[in-house]
Amino acid sequence: MKIVVCVKQVPDTKGGVKFNPDGTLDRGAMLAIMNPDDKAGLEAALRLKDEYGAEVTVITMGLPKADEVLREALAMGADKGILVTDRVLGGADTWATSTTLAGAIRNLEYDLIITGRQAIDGDTAQVGPQISEHLDIPVISYAQNIKIDNDSVIVERQYEDRYHVVKAKMPCLITALSELNEPRYMTPGGIFDAYDAEVTVWGRADLKDVDDSNLGLKGSPTQIAKASDKVRKGAGEVVSLDPQESVNYIMSKLTDKHII
Repeated sequence: MKIVVCVKQVPDTKGGVKFNPDGTLDRGAMLAIMNPDDKAGLEAALRLKDEYGAEVTVITMGLPKADEVLREALAMGADKGILVTDRVLGGADTWATSTTLAGAIRNLEYDLIITGRQAIDGDTAQVGPQISEHLDIPVISYAQNIKIDNDSVIVERQYEDRYHVVKAKMPCLITALSELNEPRYMTPGGIFDAYDAEVTVWGRADLKDVDDSNLGLKGSPTQIAKASDKVRKGAGEVVSLDPQESVNYIMSKLTDKHII
């Protein structure tokens, strides 16, 4: 079995975020980590590898420094790493990103593709399902458990108060929740091996069956109107009422906002 895992290097929000003049994130100026949902997806792939002997290829799109998350994945136990990087791919929204990743994945053999549910720098949960649409394969999102049954995958798909059991034939794409598992640590030997390993680097010329009009900032239908690192709250409203009036006041506000 061959598994492709899509990971993203995202800003470590504890260190603050920075923006370019056009409103896009200045990723080169920020501390970065592997996106938590993606790391859970990677761990799921590694557990399938442990159980079934799968080959795990990890792919990311980003700046050259995104090589770091690929090295981390290799140190955790992944077999191959692919970095898709090119100036023309910069500033991509979810549509352009999914188009790029699908174009890269078309060069690979795969039975299963695993992505995180969403990235903490965008929270759209769109890229995984969009990749499946580009590749014309089934998608099962919000996975909280994954099992393999011959040529099919069985997934517990999480809902607010329950889960559905969904079965699909491979090839298939799954989006993983960070609650799916507890990712393993890198081993010292794995770290040394990871930094000795060769990471494959692809650019625009290596993407298969994609059009330039769907790539990068120019190919992104989503445009950022304004960006800010802090959202300032209003002063609020101060009232002085007796207990009964206070209750009535609060209840009326909750009713007005359709909370109750």
